Amino acid sequence: MTLSTEESIEMFGDINLTLGMLNKEDIVNKEDIYSHLTSVIQNTDILDDAIVQRLIYYASKDMRDNNMLREIRMLAGEVLVSLAAHDFNSVMYEVQSNFRILELPNEFVVLALAELATSYVSQSIPFMMMTLLTMQTMLRLAEDERMKGTFCIALEKFSKAIYRYVNHWRDFPYPRLDANRLSDKVFMLFQYIMEKWAPLALPMQTLSIVKAHGPTVSLLLHREDFRGYALGQVPWLLNQHKDKEIDFHVTQSLKQILTAAVLYDIGLPRSLRRSIFINLLQQICRAPEPPVKENEMEASSCFLILAHSNPGELMEFFDEQIRSNNEAIRMGILTLLRSAVSADEPRLRDHIISIERTVKIVMGDLSTKIRNSVLLLIQTMCEKSYIEAREGWPLIDYVFSQVATLNRNLEKPVKTNFHENEKEEESVRETSLEVLKTLDPLVIGMPQVLWPRILTFVVPAEYTEALEPLFSIIRILIMAEEKKKHSAKESTALVISTGAVKLPSPQQLLARLLVISMTASLGELRGAGAIGLLKILPEIIHPKLVDLWKTRLPELLQPLEGKNISTVLWETMLLQLLKESLWKINDVAWTIQLTRDFKQQMGSYSNTSIEKKFLWKALGTTLASCQDSDFVNSQIKEFLTAPNQLGDQRQGITSILGYCAENHLDIVLKVLKTFQDQEKFFMNRCKSLFSGKKSLTKTDVMVIYGAVALHAPKKQLLSRLNQDIVSQVLFLHGQCSQVLGMSVMNKDMDLQMSFTRSITEIGIAVQDAEDQGFQFSYKEMLIGYVLDFIRGEPLDSLASPIRWKALIAIRYLSKLKPQLSLQDHLNILEENIRRLLPLPPLENLKSEGQTDKDKEHIQFLYERSMDALGKLLKTMMWDNVNAEDCQEMFNLLRMWLVSQKEWERERAFQITAKVLTNDIEAPENFKIGSLLGLLAPHSCDTLPTIRQAAASSTIGLFYIKGIHLEVERLQGLQEGLESDDVQVQIKISSKIAKIVGKFIPNEEILMFLEEMLDGLESLNPTCTKACGIWMITVLKEQGAALEDQLLEILDTIYHHMPVLRQKEESFQFMLEAISQIASFHMDTVVVNLLQKPLPFDRDTKTLWKALAEKPASSGKLLQALIDKLETELEDDIARVEAISVACAMYEVISMGTSVTGLYPELFTLLLKLVSCTLGQKMPTSPWSRRRHVMQQGEQQQIPDPCRLSTATLKCLQAQAMREGLAKESDEGDNLWTLLSSPSTHHIGVCSLARSMAVWQHGVILDIMEQLLSSLTSSSENYRITGTAFFSELMKEPILWKHGNLRDVLSLMDQSAWDSNATLRQMAIRGLGNTASGAPHKVKKHKQLMLESIIRGLYHLARTEVVCESLKALKKILELLTDQDVSFYFKEIVLQIRTFFEDEQDDVRLTAILLFEDLASLTGRRWKIFFAEEIKKSLISFLLHLWDPNPKIGVACRDVLMVCIPFLGLQELYGVIDHLLDQELPRARDFYRQFCVKLAKKNQEILWILHTHSFTFFTSSWEVIRSAAVKLTDAVVLNLTSQYVELLDREQLTTRLQALRQDPCISVQRAAEAALQTLLRRCKETSIPL
Repeated sequence: MTLSTEESIEMFGDINLTLGMLNKEDIVNKEDIYSHLTSVIQNTDILDDAIVQRLIYYASKDMRDNNMLREIRMLAGEVLVSLAAHDFNSVMYEVQSNFRILELPNEFVVLALAELATSYVSQSIPFMMMTLLTMQTMLRLAEDERMKGTFCIALEKFSKAIYRYVNHWRDFPYPRLDANRLSDKVFMLFQYIMEKWAPLALPMQTLSIVKAHGPTVSLLLHREDFRGYALGQVPWLLNQHKDKEIDFHVTQSLKQILTAAVLYDIGLPRSLRRSIFINLLQQICRAPEPPVKENEMEASSCFLILAHSNPGELMEFFDEQIRSNNEAIRMGILTLLRSAVSADEPRLRDHIISIERTVKIVMGDLSTKIRNSVLLLIQTMCEKSYIEAREGWPLIDYVFSQVATLNRNLEKPVKTNFHENEKEEESVRETSLEVLKTLDPLVIGMPQVLWPRILTFVVPAEYTEALEPLFSIIRILIMAEEKKKHSAKESTALVISTGAVKLPSPQQLLARLLVISMTASLGELRGAGAIGLLKILPEIIHPKLVDLWKTRLPELLQPLEGKNISTVLWETMLLQLLKESLWKINDVAWTIQLTRDFKQQMGSYSNTSIEKKFLWKALGTTLASCQDSDFVNSQIKEFLTAPNQLGDQRQGITSILGYCAENHLDIVLKVLKTFQDQEKFFMNRCKSLFSGKKSLTKTDVMVIYGAVALHAPKKQLLSRLNQDIVSQVLFLHGQCSQVLGMSVMNKDMDLQMSFTRSITEIGIAVQDAEDQGFQFSYKEMLIGYVLDFIRGEPLDSLASPIRWKALIAIRYLSKLKPQLSLQDHLNILEENIRRLLPLPPLENLKSEGQTDKDKEHIQFLYERSMDALGKLLKTMMWDNVNAEDCQEMFNLLRMWLVSQKEWERERAFQITAKVLTNDIEAPENFKIGSLLGLLAPHSCDTLPTIRQAAASSTIGLFYIKGIHLEVERLQGLQEGLESDDVQVQIKISSKIAKIVGKFIPNEEILMFLEEMLDGLESLNPTCTKACGIWMITVLKEQGAALEDQLLEILDTIYHHMPVLRQKEESFQFMLEAISQIASFHMDTVVVNLLQKPLPFDRDTKTLWKALAEKPASSGKLLQALIDKLETELEDDIARVEAISVACAMYEVISMGTSVTGLYPELFTLLLKLVSCTLGQKMPTSPWSRRRHVMQQGEQQQIPDPCRLSTATLKCLQAQAMREGLAKESDEGDNLWTLLSSPSTHHIGVCSLARSMAVWQHGVILDIMEQLLSSLTSSSENYRITGTAFFSELMKEPILWKHGNLRDVLSLMDQSAWDSNATLRQMAIRGLGNTASGAPHKVKKHKQLMLESIIRGLYHLARTEVVCESLKALKKILELLTDQDVSFYFKEIVLQIRTFFEDEQDDVRLTAILLFEDLASLTGRRWKIFFAEEIKKSLISFLLHLWDPNPKIGVACRDVLMVCIPFLGLQELYGVIDHLLDQELPRARDFYRQFCVKLAKKNQEILWILHTHSFTFFTSSWEVIRSAAVKLTDAVVLNLTSQYVELLDREQLTTRLQALRQDPCISVQRAAEAALQTLLRRCKETSIPL
């Protein structure tokens, strides 16, 4: 092996690494190391010299190291020897350096030298002399047995090497050496070993000497001076044949010596040869135990060598030994002879006669082993042309005799060891047949041996087993001779020259060959051989047949090509050949002799064999062809009176008379009538017509009449049928059914079977007559008889063939005229179905059988009975021209096709398959839809037989309609239904459905679907799945064409829903079916479903969801619903239909149906529906009246239309959010509560509008466009909804840019003046939001907007309107200047101040904030006015700093900061700043600080605060009352004496006294404190209280 440079570097590195490991003392790993090195060295072409030298050193060292394990030393030696391939001289030097004279060497050094001599012969020979000389000095030093054995091994290997050199020295690359010097040394070594070691050797050493013996003696034989000594040592070798362990090596050495003797042409002494013969024969024929195979083969090889050198002497020895009765010796000699003949030794051919005579000696031996050996030897002799014409025939005869012997031995079995003997005889039969099969009849001399005596084996029955090779031999001989005949000038054709051999007659040959030809239909080669032989034997049979057979026999052979032919057809063809042949011969005497020869062969075949059955028919055919009426008459009488000669008398006589009647009907009927008339006396049905056990019975005669009718000429039959045949059968049946002259119900199975068979054959005969005018008067009577037989059969077993045969009889009788009525047909079929299909399972029926044969018989009856029932139903159905009648008859199977018992289903489907397949002509209007729906799902049934039958039936239905399908593909799919994998079954069934679904007649789809829905309700899970798949597949294929039947289909599906709901998978298939229909007819399905009453029940909801599940059609469905809803809401009034649409939309959208393209339209319609249903009760509809079953304790819930509509809108928004079309509402789920309530609807709409995804410009603009009409709707609710929605959109700048909000603004302004407060509120909100969305529009339309909003401030009845106006006003004012507002400023301020104390927080807060904004809009004109208004409002701002709403407190603080400058009270900023602290100051402290500052600056304002405070003492808010009292306290405390005197002390005291009784403690305390302050100030000013 050549390595690349990189591989070499890697390998050398590996070796160096390994060498490093060898240098270590680790012994454990050295075994693996040396094994690896051996592999590397042997697979490498080049090794570095340094590496080789190091390896030699380490390997030699470890090999000689006695401390090493023996295994390691052996491996080291192998490495050393392997290295010789790279540097032989260095290795040899290393080994020789340790192999020194007069020193006992290391054992492994000697072994290494021996291996070098074996592996490297050419290189070793030059060193051999030195090696042998050194070894010679060592032998006497060896005392250890192992060392002696090692030297023997070395001598063996050295002798082999020198022997090779002596005989092939020319092949060696150096000048010839003196081989004699080498053999001298070998001789001295061998002589020493044989004289000193051999006599005392132990077994192991003896084995070593034996192994060395052969090579050494073989080498010494080339020297004449050593031959005597060498051959003198052979007896010692022969004496070592003692032990199986050593025998092989002894024989092997002997073979080497014999081979050398032949090579050197040395004649062995006679005594030695005989010793060798005896010794070797003992090795082969060892009696106690069989020889070792290898030893036997070596011994056989020795005999072959001896056969070459001394064939004559060897044959004499064999002849002498084989005469003993020792089986082992005979077996051995026969085996050796066979080997010698197989070897085709030329010198042995001179002794052929001796071999043949030797074989004949043992041909009488009965031992099966000897017989087998003889047969094998004869086979080999025939192959090698060791057969002579003079002596050869007995050997051939012996081979045939072994077949005959086998038959005789097996017919008379020995009771003891019968089975063992049977096996041995069978082995002889197989061997003899094998000999005949391999016999080449054309080898030299063989034709003369075989012909014509080979023909003697054709006719005798005992040679039947040998007929196949026999026919082949005869055919080869004749064809070879024919070839010679055409090529040679003179004919050398084979002729039948009898001589001393009695050859068969032509009639015997024809009879035998015809009968054997029958077996060709079973695929037997002897049958084909027989018919092939007839083809080439016409001249031998009869000269007149040459031309006829020349044309007819090739035609006859054609059906046999390829596969087996039908037995019945083949039988008919052979009988026709016989008829034509007899007609051609036209020789009465020849025909009569053939009849006799047929009769003679009756005993040659068993009664049940196909040959015997054909023989009876051939005999009948021959009689029919015979023109001698007297002979025919006599033969029929003989068969009737002595039927036992035929074997099975009933079958035999029936066949013979039946076939004879083809040409001799009158004779047969006359003889039968005479035969009956001769016996007039009374006898019961169990006795024969004639006395004796071997006579015919009345039942036999019944059967004969049937056979006669079947084979009679059709033109003669009908005229004689009733009187001479049927009446006789009925008469005989009547007699057999009587006891003491009275008719009884007879259950004799033989009688019933015979009667049934007879009338069946009569029915067939009448049908074959094809006389349309013939009326069979016995028809109904005979059918009645047969039905009675069937009724009498038990329903729990199937032990008799009555059912089977009776069904066949009824089938043929039913075809005859007069025609039966439909009811008669139904009665007959139902009776038979009820008697077969309910039988127990086949395995249970078979369990009644006692033996395996019984069980097989029951299965046979079962299969035949089911087949007959299927054929009967098929016949009765399709013979009817009325399609409805056919359906009626098939319906008898319905209950069985869906039976819960799988064995009943299996039977029903097998029958169905027979009925619906194979070239059926059905009535023109026969419907297949219903049957297809019934059968197809069972292509996935539990049993493979049911699946196959269902598939066949399904496909057959289409052929019935004349529809041609993809036959090959369907057949392939059908075969796949054998699989037990349910998924595979479903897949295949689906593929079949796709292929055939498109061909179902459109008008039959409804019937198909009805059956499928029934199947979904009742079938097992797998069939249910198949139902669903078929239904969906057919709807996919034909759904588009179902418009006319659509409503009926939907009603059918709805009808099945309650039941199918209980089966989840079935229900899903039903839903998918509706979805599939909807994909073609969406509008119709939608309209149909919308007619379901509200609220939708669970089934209706499920249907809507199912329609929505299909992505392909969900959009279409949604569009249809949109169109419907749009139509219903055209007049802005919500009726029940609109609510139904909303409920449907809810179910559809809740399934995740995409709304992206339809969202604007959906949203606006649903919002409109919500608006139109606000506060509405459920409208009534004509289809809503239905009963509602309520659970105990349940209250009837009246559906709320608005709630239903809102739920749908909610579902839509959820889906829109998932699709990014909307966002979460700020109200959360409360949105929908707001939306569905009339009082909060507008709030919900606003929240909904805020959840719009304004970034989806296209979507929101579409919504706006569609909602614009709501602003002018006649429905007030809808106007509110639209206004509220747009009011929120008005603040979106982007919508102002792209939308139509300018028109909306105008409409909003109009609505702001509407009488409906909610509408005004939403309109004002929209106007206010315009400030955010379109500030420029505010400036442009400021007057219009301000007037509308300010007007809202006067709507005091609705606070929400006021609040909305305040907010809107605040937004707008932020965009306007003082000049813009100047005209409305005073009105706004005055109106705003009225809301500072409003109960609504939003109103107060907005009013305060707006007041703060107004401060920036006073301008010069209104500054003083505004300051005065501030003074009036100051107390509100101060008190509401502690408003319950913290936001108002903050607003008040801010407004104070803004307003103080108007009053010139900037010094108060420091006090107000305390309000910015994290913790608010206490009200009392703040007010006192504020009043202190204010008192110093402006006592007038302080007095105003006092005068305005009284109104707040009665505030509804506790904190305001408390704050007002505290402020009063602070004011009183800081008033100057002048103002104190002005106080209405009485009123103030009264009010404070009243507040001391306030429910709030803080008010009480504040009032008490204020009284004390008042008292103190009065004292200070000397004013009495």
